[in-house]
Amino acid sequence: MTTTITAGDLPLARAYRWEKERANEIYLTQPMGGGVVRDWTWAQAMDEARRMAAWLKAQGWEPGSRIAIMSKNTAWWIMSDLAIWMAGYVSVPIYPNLVAETVRQILEHSETKLIFVGKLDDTKAMLPGILPGMPCVSTPLCEAQGMKAWDDIIKSTEPMKESPTPAADAMATIIYTSGTTGMPKGAVHHFGAFAHTAKALAGIIDATTEERALSYLPLAHVAERCLIEGESIYAGFRVYFAESLDTFLADLQRARPTFFFSVPRLWVKFQQGVFAKMPPKKLDRLMKIPILGGIVKKKILTQLGLNHVRFAGTGAAPLPPEVMSWYRRLGLELLEGYGMTEQFAFATSSMPGRSRIGYVGEATPCCEVKLSDSGEILTRGPAHMVNYFKEPEKTRETMTDDGWLKTGDLGQFDEMKRLKIVGRAKEQFKTSKGKYVAPAPIEGKLGAFTKIEACMVSGVAFPQPFALAMLPLGQWDALKAADARAAFTSELSDHLKVVNEQLDPHERLDFIAVVSEQWSVESGFVTPTLKLKRNVLEKHYEPHFAKWAGARKEVIWHEA
Repeated sequence: MTTTITAGDLPLARAYRWEKERANEIYLTQPMGGGVVRDWTWAQAMDEARRMAAWLKAQGWEPGSRIAIMSKNTAWWIMSDLAIWMAGYVSVPIYPNLVAETVRQILEHSETKLIFVGKLDDTKAMLPGILPGMPCVSTPLCEAQGMKAWDDIIKSTEPMKESPTPAADAMATIIYTSGTTGMPKGAVHHFGAFAHTAKALAGIIDATTEERALSYLPLAHVAERCLIEGESIYAGFRVYFAESLDTFLADLQRARPTFFFSVPRLWVKFQQGVFAKMPPKKLDRLMKIPILGGIVKKKILTQLGLNHVRFAGTGAAPLPPEVMSWYRRLGLELLEGYGMTEQFAFATSSMPGRSRIGYVGEATPCCEVKLSDSGEILTRGPAHMVNYFKEPEKTRETMTDDGWLKTGDLGQFDEMKRLKIVGRAKEQFKTSKGKYVAPAPIEGKLGAFTKIEACMVSGVAFPQPFALAMLPLGQWDALKAADARAAFTSELSDHLKVVNEQLDPHERLDFIAVVSEQWSVESGFVTPTLKLKRNVLEKHYEPHFAKWAGARKEVIWHEA
């Protein structure tokens, strides 16, 4: 590990620095609806944070008390976080699309004193999770009624004069895991985690105050917290927010980010959007033509709003190598990274110029990485969580006595110490032939077929594994015509043959079941960061497994 931090690297110290040095430079840009945006300079954002901090501190709670933030990404999300810290409290982010029961569990478990409620897609579904009598502050764009309003507090409260900077080992936040299984666990992180990861990332991407970033993945998730909030506060650059899925492309084009991170499912969606306008084979031919190819590539990146990107990242799940290669041909070197809530999202990163497709990169300057005797990835570093909040037994299960985090992921190193994720120990399953199958690598190969959006390999206690596949939104209806479905079935069957040729006999897929449902957060099939909830999906489709296996077809169409 090579990163060392000073008191001046801590998030509040950096915010105070930019408040003075970049007072009149824009920090936050928030869409207000109808094409209208609102900007905050560093001085304006810090003034609002200071006013809210003064009001929070006046409530008289004990230092270290927890304050929750339940909102989609907005300028007020980051200002709320800064205010909570300045007041001496600990922030507890809550995903903006959880069910009320999970909201209640987190608020109770964290012993939250107050909750900031912001922009939500389904306010009515989430508000019942707020505990009776709990103080609430609504930020602008919140549709909830009867709460204290952010703007009213700002207008009636003088800004905090002092500039407190908690120590590096002081608790900053409790980040609850997105919960692929069961009750979320609360990872306790200190201010040092923000500083170590931000400083390490700034070194890798050579971050300056001139970067631009679009914040759209949930700030309640550790990746956005680290890469966007933490890095923007450290490096002093501008953050734009997305308004909605419908306006996403316009939001992206407004921001013209130089620094952009996305999850694999969205990189695939971008690619599918391009292919919808031009068939892949025709596009490939055009891209190979001298001069014209360069014009075509630039036009595609410009239309996506990615033509200014210096650093493009992907993580949270494997991205099919073919998709990665396609972006590289466009001129965008997607760099994979690997991290978890417990590591503050930043354990390994591909390095510009020496990345390898299919690998998640090298240990970051703030993390050590090694493999156990069984091949499990173990990590240790100054940005790792302190513990799971109020869960000493779960902490002991996850951490070794000498401080290594047991990730549950299986890995391999190449000769340059670049890490490859080869599966998840708990996701491996045994077929009826007694053979173990790791689904993730097979899913990565299946995902090269860009006409499906997501897939999952299953097959516990069946002779051979098989896969479920989800189509992009609207495609199921588009493929109802017999000739269109037959053509798609033929293409998918051919791809299945190609995949099976690359697998060991016990891994070869018996069939692919194409399902009509959308695996969305709202349906409960994926986490807020779009990771599959395997146990939920398997339980939902299990009644059909035997029938599908008995059909003796390579591609099965299943309508709910």
